[in-house]
Amino acid sequence: MNIHNQIKNYIATIPEPKRSDIEYLHKQIIQALPKDKLWFLDGKNDEGKIVANPNIGYGLQTIKYADCKTKEFYQIGISANTTGISVYIMGIANKKYLLETYGKTIGKAKITGYCIKFKTLKDINIDTLLLAITNGV
Repeated sequence: MNIHNQIKNYIATIPEPKRSDIEYLHKQIIQALPKDKLWFLDGKNDEGKIVANPNIGYGLQTIKYADCKTKEFYQIGISANTTGISVYIMGIANKKYLLETYGKTIGKAKITGYCIKFKTLKDINIDTLLLAITNGV
């Protein structure tokens, strides 16, 4: 199954109203980053055990580990979780950057070093979120 179908199937499994929020956010990110690589991670490990929530990813970065091995991974990720939606902005060196840059204007969200978590899109300023996403790549 191709990436677009995997994402479509994943979104279809999300209960409303979260489904509409994820669908809208996905379309907005595709529009903002039309040429970026698209990813889908089903949340399962090599043995097929669920170890994380499924993620839709956008962009491409190369992660370099301490043992000098590298891995390609997305720069931006979105995921539905039990309490809402998480947006991951990977590769930020300064773990205070998201909070200091967007914390006062994003709305009702919990911000960590690389994650912006919120209950619904109506709780946040979507323009600020999209700015954080586009600046993240």
